[in-house]
Amino acid sequence: MTPYAFPLILSAFLVFCRVGGCLMLMPGFASSRVPVRVRLLIVLAISLTMSPLLVPKLYLLVSAEEPARLVQLVFSETAKGMLIGLVGRLFLAAIELAGNSMAAMAGFSALPGVPIEGNEPIPALASLMVVSATLFILVLDLHWMVLFMIADSYNALPVGDVFEARPSLVVLADKLFETTLLAGRLAAPFIIYSILINLAMGLTNKLTPQIPVFFVSLPFILAGGLFLWWFTVHDALRTFGAAMARWLGGY
Repeated sequence: MTPYAFPLILSAFLVFCRVGGCLMLMPGFASSRVPVRVRLLIVLAISLTMSPLLVPKLYLLVSAEEPARLVQLVFSETAKGMLIGLVGRLFLAAIELAGNSMAAMAGFSALPGVPIEGNEPIPALASLMVVSATLFILVLDLHWMVLFMIADSYNALPVGDVFEARPSLVVLADKLFETTLLAGRLAAPFIIYSILINLAMGLTNKLTPQIPVFFVSLPFILAGGLFLWWFTVHDALRTFGAAMARWLGGY
């Protein structure tokens, strides 16, 4: 191996570390439904595609570093990529939280669903929301914006800088607060629906205690929840897509 080949390969490997760390957690790419070998090939293909743009910036830096510093750079680049992917994962966690809230408020929490992104079973309505949100990411071409964001991250998080935990935790805390508010906005119609329907059921039960109001009204509650979901799911997914696109565009 020539003296010029090792820094070139190491520079490409640093690109692979950041891209792999990001796509390991990014929604759509990191689904457990995608085989590990397929994900590895995707990361490898994206890294090789981005290397001609990024390797010239990294070549001189890698050539001047000592071996101990190079090992630190590998871990630092992986952590920076995981930070970006973890923030993206928070958006999918928000849609899952909203789906769980919708299912609980509309009476569908007892219906088990198939886990999509994780390994724990979640209600069927929440699974449908997660699948719809993942498909929405692909339909809106947000997965391409992820690649542009990774390339732009080299300006905000240069390779020579050491990964710092405190600013990263601040970023995660801010995005966690933002995504929690997003989940509350998405589930707000079902929260109002649950309050109104339970208030009506309580008043009816007080007026007619001899009638089992809960068993009689349960089919109507489920039907009302389905109709409410039908009328609000489009706006909910559009709000989710706009929030994620705003984050990807303003990283």
